[in-house]
Amino acid sequence: MKGANSADRLLTVDEAAGRLGTGVRFIRRLISERRIEYVKLGKHVRIADSVLTAYVAVRTVAPVRTRRAGYGTAA
Repeated sequence: MKGANSADRLLTVDEAAGRLGTGVRFIRRLISERRIEYVKLGKHVRIADSVLTAYVAVRTVAPVRTRRAGYGTAA
C-alpha cells in the first residue's frame, strides 16, 4: 500500500468509511494500528483514494472453484 498519487483525492475518515461501507470506528482503528497509510494535516486526518483501493485489492479473496464429482451431470 505504498505511495498515494499526487492527483489522488484525499478523503475524510467519514468519506473513507462510506466508501468501504464500514463504520468510522473501523477506519480509525486502521489508522491507530498503522495498518493503512494516511495524511495528517494539523489535527485532521485524510486518506488517499488510491490507498483505499490498494487496501481492498490486497484483501480481496478469490473464489475457490472446485468441481464436485457427479454433481450436475446427467447419467
